[in-house]
Amino acid sequence: MAEAPADWLPAACNNGHAYRDRVSAAAASTAGFYAERYSHSDPGVWGERLAAGQIWRNGQRLWGDGPLAAGDRLVWHRPPWQEPAVPVLPGPLFDDGDLVVFNKPSGLQVLPAGGFLQHTVLGQLARVAPGARPVHRLGRFTSGLLVCARSRQARAWLSAQLRDSTAASAAALASATGSGSGPHKVYRALLSPPQPGSALLQLAVGQALPLQTPIGRRPHGRLGSLWCAAAPGDGGGLPARSLLTLLEPRADGWLVQVAIATGRPHQIRIHVAAAGAPLLGDPLYLPGGLARADALPGDGGYQLHAHRLSLSPPDGQGFVVEAPLPPLLQIATTGQG
Repeated sequence: MAEAPADWLPAACNNGHAYRDRVSAAAASTAGFYAERYSHSDPGVWGERLAAGQIWRNGQRLWGDGPLAAGDRLVWHRPPWQEPAVPVLPGPLFDDGDLVVFNKPSGLQVLPAGGFLQHTVLGQLARVAPGARPVHRLGRFTSGLLVCARSRQARAWLSAQLRDSTAASAAALASATGSGSGPHKVYRALLSPPQPGSALLQLAVGQALPLQTPIGRRPHGRLGSLWCAAAPGDGGGLPARSLLTLLEPRADGWLVQVAIATGRPHQIRIHVAAAGAPLLGDPLYLPGGLARADALPGDGGYQLHAHRLSLSPPDGQGFVVEAPLPPLLQIATTGQG
């Protein structure tokens, strides 16, 4: 096995984890309950875990399958497993004692998921910013600005602001300048060459195109359901607003800026795919905004970078912070942003 680079955490075993669940309705089989709750394993695998004594019910270890009653409390004691090597989280770009902003490397998971427990941003914060916790998420392979906070009040305020901006933020989005109150988030991305008929083909360098495809849950072969472009007539689709600006058309893909006024799941990946130009190398989202059945959100291969963020805290003056651009996302004619 190749050694991890010096600025990466090497692959290592964690200490295992206890997954806690409460049964909402009676079930005929504990293994069946878990197979439905955690579909990454079938009932046979859960039966093996029961036989190994990994699962407890109401404080007692289970050694075999059996029925469950509503209200039962379950704990799956997952044994330690090896987590892959990941990049080291660098020191913060901004830290005022409460708000902390990092330039997250591509390949680093923010919160535990997908086989990562300790090799995450959350697991590394005690080293670089004790007491801070992430306020929002970036995809594992999305790099750039990640906001954390130490106080509960700051986390609550920022979480609400980053999740769904105000009308003032929408006005700032329309100007593509980031002026106005509320947060303003600007990303850089490389897109696949637009499909024939895409409205993106009408753009000149410097021109912008609003993207407003609603985002909703659609069936997915491996996850059951996944956020995608909402189905026509889907009343549960979430409104989403992005503004795409063409920076540089290239032979192998288009360099764009995308400003977002809402923070929907996988919003940029879905919006550009729905517009007929998925992120270059994105293994998940197809032209039109639907997902491949055999791919997962954590699969990498694309270039997406949270580049600029403006914030106006309620008890202080606004500020703007930028994360340096990766070489592939710099404008080639100038070599910069």
